[in-house]
Amino acid sequence: MPRSVYFSQAVKSEQNLYEDLIIESLKIFGQDVYYIPRALVSRDDILGEDRASKFDDAYLIEAYIENTDGFEGAGDLYQKFGLEIRDEATFIMSRRQWNNLVGVWNNSVETNKPQEGDLIFLPMSNSFFEISFVEDEQPFYQLSNLPVYKMQCSLFEYNDEDFDTGVDAIDVTQVQASYQVGMDITLTGGNHFTLGERVTQVISTDPAVSVYGEIQTLTKTSNIAASISVSNIGVTGSTDAKDFFVSPTVGLTGAESGHTCFISDIKNVADAEAFPSDSQAENYAFEIEADGFLDFT
Repeated sequence: MPRSVYFSQAVKSEQNLYEDLIIESLKIFGQDVYYIPRALVSRDDILGEDRASKFDDAYLIEAYIENTDGFEGAGDLYQKFGLEIRDEATFIMSRRQWNNLVGVWNNSVETNKPQEGDLIFLPMSNSFFEISFVEDEQPFYQLSNLPVYKMQCSLFEYNDEDFDTGVDAIDVTQVQASYQVGMDITLTGGNHFTLGERVTQVISTDPAVSVYGEIQTLTKTSNIAASISVSNIGVTGSTDAKDFFVSPTVGLTGAESGHTCFISDIKNVADAEAFPSDSQAENYAFEIEADGFLDFT
């Protein structure tokens, strides 16, 4: 016979109490994390990927790490290509808290839940985790309710994505890990660029082709000179790869400041510090030392 109609498994007051207890537990035993949604710039519908994702927002929310004995996964592997860290973790978030703190800002009805590809930043370990799967049916309909999201995540591998969340601890990742081109510039009257400003150099006018990038580091050496590093480099008006070039007449123009500066030198592998994001780079010194191993005479 069917179940009794005098007893209900979906009493709203009991569901709310159960969910309140879960939220309270997460606040006590959980960790403060930042949920960072991924914004797709130019999605490839064939391969289902986006080569130029960006992260513009970060939302502080509490989450419980299910792995009590440490991160899971294959751990740290030392291979011929270097050290590879394959840490994994499972984060549990309250469905109500996620909707109130994150989902309320989401204008897409179809994605009103955590999405695979979004990031979770864990300040405790200063690590980024990428969501690989979202389980939204555990615990399985207790009190006819689904109170939490369980997100299986793996350590995020940075691939030159653009971070502009407004949280310094997150945005500094782009400065430390992104591909950057270092250059010396000259200017007039102390009209320096600003950090984070987009700069553009016109390659040709017919057809109109230009190279642009975002300033990641800025060192002011004087009122007429500075050193900068540029990342997120792209080209407009052409499908071919283009680079910045040294010119006393064709300058860099800042989108926000409106200032124009001229490139006097672009760093390359012949310089002692070839990588602006790595202050320990000494390519030139290593090259001189390596030349002594083989006698080509």
